[in-house]
Amino acid sequence: MGFLEKIFGSYSEKEIKRITPIVKKIEALAPQYENLTDEELRGKTQEFKERLAKGETLDDLLPEAYAVVREAASRPNVLNMRHFPVQLMGGIVMHQGRIAEMRTGEGKTLVATLSAYLNALEGKGVHVITVNDYLAQRDSQWMGEVFRFLGLTVGCILNGLDNDERRAAYACDITYGTNNEFGFDYLRDNMVVRKESMVQRELHFAIIDEVDSVLIDEARTPLIISGSGSKSTDLYRVADIFVKQLKKGRILNEDEAMNPLLKEELQEEGDFVLDEKAKSVVLTQEGVEKAEKFFSVDNLSDPENLELQHHINNALKANYNMHLDKDYVIAEGEIVIVDEFTGRMMPGRRYSDGLHQAIEAKENVQVRRESKTLATITFQNYFNKYTKKAGMTGTAKTEEEEFRNIYGMDVVEIPTNRPVQRKDMQDVVYRTEAGKFRAVVKEIAEAHEKGQPVLVGTVTIDKSEELSKLLKREGIKHQVLNAKYHAQEADIVSLAGQMGAVTIATNMAGRGTDIKLGEGVAEIGGLKIIGTERHESRRIDNQLRGRAGRQGDPGESRFYISLEDDLMRLFGAEKTMKLVDAMGMSEDEPIEAGMLTKAIENAQKKVEGNNFAIRKHLLEYDQVMNEQREIIYGERRRVLYGEDLRDSIIGMIRQVVGRCVDAHIGDEQLPEDWDMASFSEHFASIIPVGKINIKEDALAEMTKDKLKENLTKLGEQLYQMKEKEIGEAERMRELERVIMLRVIDQKWMDHIDEMDHMRQGIGLHAYAQRDPLMEYKFSAYDMFDELSRNIQEDTLKILYRIRIQTEVKREEVEQPMFTNKDDSAVKQPKKRSDEKVGRNDPCPCGSGKKYKQCCGR
Repeated sequence: MGFLEKIFGSYSEKEIKRITPIVKKIEALAPQYENLTDEELRGKTQEFKERLAKGETLDDLLPEAYAVVREAASRPNVLNMRHFPVQLMGGIVMHQGRIAEMRTGEGKTLVATLSAYLNALEGKGVHVITVNDYLAQRDSQWMGEVFRFLGLTVGCILNGLDNDERRAAYACDITYGTNNEFGFDYLRDNMVVRKESMVQRELHFAIIDEVDSVLIDEARTPLIISGSGSKSTDLYRVADIFVKQLKKGRILNEDEAMNPLLKEELQEEGDFVLDEKAKSVVLTQEGVEKAEKFFSVDNLSDPENLELQHHINNALKANYNMHLDKDYVIAEGEIVIVDEFTGRMMPGRRYSDGLHQAIEAKENVQVRRESKTLATITFQNYFNKYTKKAGMTGTAKTEEEEFRNIYGMDVVEIPTNRPVQRKDMQDVVYRTEAGKFRAVVKEIAEAHEKGQPVLVGTVTIDKSEELSKLLKREGIKHQVLNAKYHAQEADIVSLAGQMGAVTIATNMAGRGTDIKLGEGVAEIGGLKIIGTERHESRRIDNQLRGRAGRQGDPGESRFYISLEDDLMRLFGAEKTMKLVDAMGMSEDEPIEAGMLTKAIENAQKKVEGNNFAIRKHLLEYDQVMNEQREIIYGERRRVLYGEDLRDSIIGMIRQVVGRCVDAHIGDEQLPEDWDMASFSEHFASIIPVGKINIKEDALAEMTKDKLKENLTKLGEQLYQMKEKEIGEAERMRELERVIMLRVIDQKWMDHIDEMDHMRQGIGLHAYAQRDPLMEYKFSAYDMFDELSRNIQEDTLKILYRIRIQTEVKREEVEQPMFTNKDDSAVKQPKKRSDEKVGRNDPCPCGSGKKYKQCCGR
């Protein structure tokens, strides 16, 4: 505890004191509501809605509404569970749009019913976000009993639902689902061509379970809906063959070369250098020469070899940075990513930018084509779109700064219902990994002998399987819970507290699933937690510890660490390592943990700080894209909701005419010096007016402004002629909407790709002492300006040249088949029903080019 906290008390303590009077108000109402019949209690919902309509606020209703939920949940025909005072505190904190940090086993699932019910009274919808489909379905059925009893509707969004089912679920008062499902539905809603196809309502209030997992751990990976690409996959296999022949090297004089005063050049050996801390791998000069020889190119750095460089870099990353059974597994002939924080398999999710294809080549499975991004958003930007959001988790305090800075949410620690009885023992440190695992097996055997259940946490899949082999050798019966056996997760976790149970688990261990102690277990010490390695994040370690000691149960936890663990090897103090080596201690002799505890904590803080910086950096870049996305999606919605676009089209004509004239005619130029041939060709490619000539007798009085005025009138006349040709006014308006949606979607997809390529190369500006982020912002502004111009020009090009043969129909530019965290295949675009001209026919504008190369682009 810090000096100021000792004097004034912690932030959370002050907040708890502030909300305690509200808790007392709720409890004082209990006798009054206990006497109500089921029907009278249910009637309170309508009463609250009417009071809201008359001007009362949710804060005014909170004590009564929470008392109603508490009474409803406690009835035997509903849940037969009564909210504890500390759970009421958590519910109040969440209604305030904050994060309630509540220990494992404190009943967070029940806490969510309070703020969900209160906010659902507004009729705008409440989204309860969970980390997987199993929990979403379980909670919507289980906690849904309370809401349904009180007359509210409950929906659940699961993978595999069709649009109608999704729309019905979102129309409910309270909707459960995973962060991925909600995020992808938002993106898909902004790709539809009819408002009736949208499934979500406005994003009003979100309650995020395991908020640190969703908003921190997953924040670095954007949601991406992808379309099919056209690039060949052969180069991935060739690049893989090449990098497998390379020899790992190192930098010989890194310290001297990094010192600007010494001006030393880097001296390298081998073909590539791997930096495990930075998770980067790069070719040495020798490696570059080998690549040039292997691929028969003169200079690998030439711009025309950028794609080759990209494939080589991905192949290096795949072979030397990405590890089987740690970062991914092979399931049914496919590469399946393993979440580094939860240990869960993530079927369908793919690494972007060609890395997934490089791993497929490395593991010799089918290499799928790269894809084209149709829509993308980060979780940070998606959840910030909600009017209000709240969260709950057992571990958020260590990341409070990030929650405040990025999401505007603070963290309040809620006291436990009963005092925590778990004993957290000091870490035991060994010189080698082998020595550590022998000690872990010995500790498990001793606990198992007396019947005490043990839950062992490992960081990776291969470590969990290695430990399993050691236990089999000792004849100790156990269960393994890792990404390969995720289907049995809930069953295995629920039995982990039974007498004599030994469970080995990766970090996924029972998030959202309670471990209850079996009969007689409390008397022999409760559940024993053994951590076989410190994770990069202190939160993950705290989650593992938190599996024991729920609701005042006894329990104990201890971490076993070796100096060969990744965290210690990469971030631990080198002096400590040297000191231990100098002491000449044996493998099986534990080192006093006191001298290393500080080194471990500092290493974790260093990694957490680094990860926060990466996420903040990602958000700064994505913020630029987010502002543009808001404009484009806003424009789409304007079109979707049937706004009359006639005035917008007239405005486009004026702007396009003005830009064309300004691009070809200088302010100081006299009319006789104007290059009308060049101007005429450009202008006619957009507005089909034929050759523009100014008569000699009009030349003397002609000005730039007059030319703009005349051409604008001409453009408007052609537009009016098109309206007459089409016939009914509404038919013309629908045609404009169809064209506008198609052009916006096509140009926006191209823009996403261009922005992505621009961002990849923007780091080079740092070499010129320029801030890459500022350069990115400037370039992004110019590119968006160009996007807006292209949308206007292409809309006019198509509108002026369209010929109606059949009824106008809106169709998606691309129809995704799958939507996953990164790449995936999609159906090919459908042929336009309103297109008279064939793609390879001469363009009707008279340019002499094929239609697909001109107006049909």
